[in-house]
Amino acid sequence: MSNKVAVRPRVVPTYDPANWPNIPEVIARIYAARGVMALADIETKLVQLIPYSQLGGIDNAASLLAQAIMNDKSIIIAGDYDCDGATGTSVAFRGLKMLGCQKLDFSIPNRFKHGYGVSPELIADMNPKPDLIVTVDSGVASVDGVKAAKDLGITVVITDHHLPPEVLPPADVIVNPNLVGDPFPSKMLAGVGVMFYVLMATAKHLRLAGWFTEARPEPVLASLLDLVAVGTIADLVPLDANNRLIVSAGLARIRRRQCSKGLLEMMRNANIVPEQLSSTDIAFSIAPSINAAGRLEDMREGVLCLTTDDTVMAKYYADRLKEINTARKDLQGEMIREAEQIVEETDVGSAKGVVVYKENWHSGVVGLVASRLKENLYRPVVALAPGSEGSTELRGSCRSIPGFHLRDALALVDSRNPGLMKKFGGHAMAAGLSLDKSKVEKFTQAFSQVADEWLTDDLLEAVILTDGGLEPPELSVDFVRYLNTWGPWGQAFPAPMFQNDFEIVSFKVRKEKHLSLELYDPRSNQYLAGIFFNGYKGEDPPIQARVTYELGINEYPAGNFKAQLMVRHLEERDVGKTAVGGSA
Repeated sequence: MSNKVAVRPRVVPTYDPANWPNIPEVIARIYAARGVMALADIETKLVQLIPYSQLGGIDNAASLLAQAIMNDKSIIIAGDYDCDGATGTSVAFRGLKMLGCQKLDFSIPNRFKHGYGVSPELIADMNPKPDLIVTVDSGVASVDGVKAAKDLGITVVITDHHLPPEVLPPADVIVNPNLVGDPFPSKMLAGVGVMFYVLMATAKHLRLAGWFTEARPEPVLASLLDLVAVGTIADLVPLDANNRLIVSAGLARIRRRQCSKGLLEMMRNANIVPEQLSSTDIAFSIAPSINAAGRLEDMREGVLCLTTDDTVMAKYYADRLKEINTARKDLQGEMIREAEQIVEETDVGSAKGVVVYKENWHSGVVGLVASRLKENLYRPVVALAPGSEGSTELRGSCRSIPGFHLRDALALVDSRNPGLMKKFGGHAMAAGLSLDKSKVEKFTQAFSQVADEWLTDDLLEAVILTDGGLEPPELSVDFVRYLNTWGPWGQAFPAPMFQNDFEIVSFKVRKEKHLSLELYDPRSNQYLAGIFFNGYKGEDPPIQARVTYELGINEYPAGNFKAQLMVRHLEERDVGKTAVGGSA
């Protein structure tokens, strides 16, 4: 079953060209379609960040951390096993050391041993017990774990960005822009962003207390923005104006090689030139390598890679992450094939809310299975697997489409079926849960019922928004490189998507699923390469094609740079109509 796709042009509000001096019309058009009406509105200076003073609870959190540092108390950072959690833990570790903390360690829950969040089991494994725990990218739903820490007399500071449950944990303070009533204007901060804000506030408390001296100068916390940018991009939080400032500053540091040695080594492994790094490189190369450690093994190696100042160790950990990520790719491919087979052989894919499960699946990879099925079917998907080998407790990862808020849907399932799920949490587009193996069928029915109630047919049609066509001179390496100097692009501020008409001269099927295309533009007598990942559905592509694409660079063979169309959708063109981008 394939999803229905509608390709529509973006609505471009009327803008004044005078507000875009010496800027090509295509760039002004792209930004205007995203609500940015003037060149001055895309300034990316850090002074424009929303002040940390507007984030609720941050003053109390900073005070507790500053007092712990000045009184030589021990601190453990409790992180999370995804890329946001790993970068957030790394930012906290490096930042607190820079601020003068001497007794510092971090603890990342093992996906298979501890499960998600600050669990009682994670607290029990902290030896020796710290004076203070600060969480990163987790904790807001960890009632039992926080209670276990408080029972031991440990001060607990929660920094998180996930949507809070009705009952909050008994922490000393919670910093989360998504708490009910929190005044912070941007609700889109990633977990690593929240931690960065807390460090800035902590630095102010220490400054006012006279902590910094000539022998112990105040550190430049902006040096952590490389990792803040990576975590923000990886977590797919919407790139609102505040997050774009963070990401822009972080990318700029990485491009100047003013970044973690581990990041430099990961870029080397991925054949990425730091000076040409894009947010896409982070999303599709760097973040998956970091995430792989938490999916298959232990995220501690990911954090060690990002925090070491030793070049030899950075290379060692980066190579380890590459090795783990290769294993992840193999396992992911096998699981996706099995999931697609389930959809083909059953009526699972016809449901508005899809639930898939196999006993031999790996719980660290089910999120990737859910993502692929969501793309293929364009409907909410829950993929389940045993939490560990032989366990009857299943862990589920959920991915959604616009118009179906996953956490709210799971909350409704829970309210209608108390005790059906052991735990759940997350965001609108991604969530997680756990339940007993015996309850899969009942959960499937309950989840499907909510999907049937909430999802109308029009919500089940994927919509690709384009930025119009490009002229032949813009289908060039020089223009791609120029385009890459803009942005940053990401969630809710998507990379430019174009649409033009081409003739497909030839094609090859790669790995039984990808289409490698040779395209001809009759306007300029130009031939272009195109690649359509997962675009082969058993039928030859049309000769006269309307192609929706992002623009990239093909560097094969080495040193031979050519513009390449990263195809997102193609359909047969009605040759009786005028071609998009000019007459054919």
